[in-house]
Amino acid sequence: MEIALVRHGQTDFNRDGRLQGTSDIPLNETGIAQAHTAARLLAEHPPGGRPWDAVVSSPLQRAAVTADIIAAELGLDVAGRYASLIERAYGEAEGLTKAEAIARFGTDWPGEEAFEALQRRAVAAVDQVAAAHPVDALVIVAHGTFIRAFADHVTGLETRTPDNAHSVRCTGLPGAWRLVDGLVRA
Repeated sequence: MEIALVRHGQTDFNRDGRLQGTSDIPLNETGIAQAHTAARLLAEHPPGGRPWDAVVSSPLQRAAVTADIIAAELGLDVAGRYASLIERAYGEAEGLTKAEAIARFGTDWPGEEAFEALQRRAVAAVDQVAAAHPVDALVIVAHGTFIRAFADHVTGLETRTPDNAHSVRCTGLPGAWRLVDGLVRA
């Protein structure tokens, strides 16, 4: 199985450097254009020359709309929206810039999901979603820190958050993934 983990397009919070986390922030015009570009790239570069079989996403609207755009370009319907794919919770820091959050709370933000907990959740979520869609090629539209946490686990390296509407591709099976493209080390 091949999976493409695609980060949603840009939002105003992304543009302004604000922590979004679980806040349901919509795509902006740039984000919509980025989603269309991601969709074209996925259509032009299918896995092993085969078409993508299914698209799923986080239910947060920035990921859901990105997935809708990608699915339409690929001639598919979105096969599911999974709460397990949502972004890392930043608690009371959501809506603030990182500098504002540190000034207000220090480095311990009330309600923030620990990175290690996110990493366990991301790995379990990708495994569960892949198992629920036993296809050859699956597109999963999710969130930047979620994807980075998954990539860090799979590679054993520290990676960086992918840019908006960029993807990381993996091959393998649940519990045994290997990153093959799109990895950027921190």
